[in-house]
Amino acid sequence: MPKRIFIIFSLLISTLTAALAQERIRVLSYNIHHGNPPGKPGEIDLEAVAKLILETNADIIGIQEVDVKLSRSNMIDQAKALAELTGMDYFFSKGIDMENGQYGTLILSKHKIVGRRRYDLPMPVASEQRSLAIVDVQLSSGKIISFANTHLDLKNENKLAQVDHILELADWYKRPLILVGDLNATPDSAPIKKLEGSFVRNTSSNGPTHPNVEPKNEIDYIMVAGHTKFTWKDYKRHSESNLSDHLAVNADLIVQFD
Repeated sequence: MPKRIFIIFSLLISTLTAALAQERIRVLSYNIHHGNPPGKPGEIDLEAVAKLILETNADIIGIQEVDVKLSRSNMIDQAKALAELTGMDYFFSKGIDMENGQYGTLILSKHKIVGRRRYDLPMPVASEQRSLAIVDVQLSSGKIISFANTHLDLKNENKLAQVDHILELADWYKRPLILVGDLNATPDSAPIKKLEGSFVRNTSSNGPTHPNVEPKNEIDYIMVAGHTKFTWKDYKRHSESNLSDHLAVNADLIVQFD
């Protein structure tokens, strides 16, 4: 084979191999306020939440403020209900016990969840228990990505301790890792600055996510672990503002697998 043709052939093979090692992944993070639309006490509209999730066509979703069999949300297991309404695999991570039920976070996935882990986050100052959920998701290509979802405490001392614990856990991961959640912290705060030491945050098309009307504070995030090879394809806040006191956050990522 002539040298010139060999070089062109080699470049084509390299390009094809690189393309095959890439995956486009759409992610959503949403604090759903236990399915209660603002200004409508006692009303629960999980169907509308599920409709929004399906409209985004997200592959993996992190949801915060999820009720499981609580009176304020009609004794529904919201984690199971949202999984059924969207046709997705799921993992619920308890924050606290309430009444005879639970309250916490939820991960939904179009793809099979092949690993599930839940961690209690530290609480140096007495407050509401928070958790970190991490799942391993097997994509249609067979490649596996890890996805973490959390809802950090309101108290700064607790947030900093919780971020330290998340960073310690993230250090274990070699495969691509995405972190989402309501972090109850603005971009200029110490907890977010600390996270940025190990995670990449979108700073070009991000914006305020709370409250839902005329939002003033960015406290909901999608971040990617620094060791992950990726590019932002898109990052935006969802325009729907009637379902929760937070805006949902969408991201399209191109992830490179080794």
